[in-house]
Amino acid sequence: MLMRKYNKLYKMINSTLIDLPTPSNLTFYWNMGSLLAMCLISQILTGSILAMHYKNDISMAFWSVSHINRDVNMGWLIRSLHSNMVSMFFIMIYLHIGRGLYYTSYHNKTVWMSGIMMLLLVMMTAFMGYVLPWGQMSYWGATVITNLISTIPYIGTEMTYWIWGNFSVNNPTLTRFYSLHFMLPFIISLLMLIHILLLHNMGSTSPMGNNSNIDKIPFHPYYTYKDLLGLCIMMFMMFIIVTLYPNIMMDPENFLMANPLSTPPHIQPEWYFLFAYAILRSIPNKIGGVVALIMAILILMLPMISKFMYKNLAMKPIKKILFWVFINVFMMLTFLGSCPIEYPFMIMSQLMTTLYFSFFIFMSL
Repeated sequence: MLMRKYNKLYKMINSTLIDLPTPSNLTFYWNMGSLLAMCLISQILTGSILAMHYKNDISMAFWSVSHINRDVNMGWLIRSLHSNMVSMFFIMIYLHIGRGLYYTSYHNKTVWMSGIMMLLLVMMTAFMGYVLPWGQMSYWGATVITNLISTIPYIGTEMTYWIWGNFSVNNPTLTRFYSLHFMLPFIISLLMLIHILLLHNMGSTSPMGNNSNIDKIPFHPYYTYKDLLGLCIMMFMMFIIVTLYPNIMMDPENFLMANPLSTPPHIQPEWYFLFAYAILRSIPNKIGGVVALIMAILILMLPMISKFMYKNLAMKPIKKILFWVFINVFMMLTFLGSCPIEYPFMIMSQLMTTLYFSFFIFMSL
């Protein structure tokens, strides 16, 4: 009985990871999926080590992070790797989604949907992780973002208090965020396995926009070695950042302990959320801003449900131009999210937000 289960598992792994028929013309853009899996494994391992030394109490959280950096053997390396790998994680995610939009990977509806679910969970996990160091920007970022829940009619305020566990962001909030930040990566891992199985069941879309069996090669050894090369390049880049510029992605305000009586002059999230933050601030109405913030992610499902899907974006010159305009709009929104709410940044944010949503509407026509 045990031998049968082992043979069944071996055949499944063999069919999904070794002998999987894969298009022979996949470029390095198809490496992002495997690199994201390696990023997730790295985050789980380093996060588990950090959890052994972290104190989820508002009076000790900030100093426990300082203790990890200064007193724990190689603690500075583990913490720096964990905090900087998040940035690498989101770079890979945005490249992965961009490649999927460009080469119309959303035709595989189940694969695309599972990817969007993972994106939402990863964003939630990253936000909760940013709160844990309990610095100034951690505290005020948590206060601003969780306050958005109060826009829900009738029950919004009560839900906000329920999430806080108090009448403000306090010790119960930190404890809940710590617990969720620890558990969510394992849920994401399960979704990642489902995502891979669904993808390998339907097959990868080639740069030519088709999924025929005419010109395919085994996944191993061709793409396993290619993925290993991509992993080596990514780890070399992380080695440079962690050893030479470990604090390059960190906000200076977060090196100060959280103080509810002192508001930072400019509250902003980490760089990978700045595009969504710019969209949120571009709407003068609070409820409208929250709706726009949620739709900024959920609108990724629009091409998938559209009845007027073109065959391949890469083959349509106008669509190709629109895609690269969208990339510039995304980068502009990221820049504007770090700017103060004043002229001309406010007007530019509203213009870029309009262009951001217009891209998905035009892409579905």
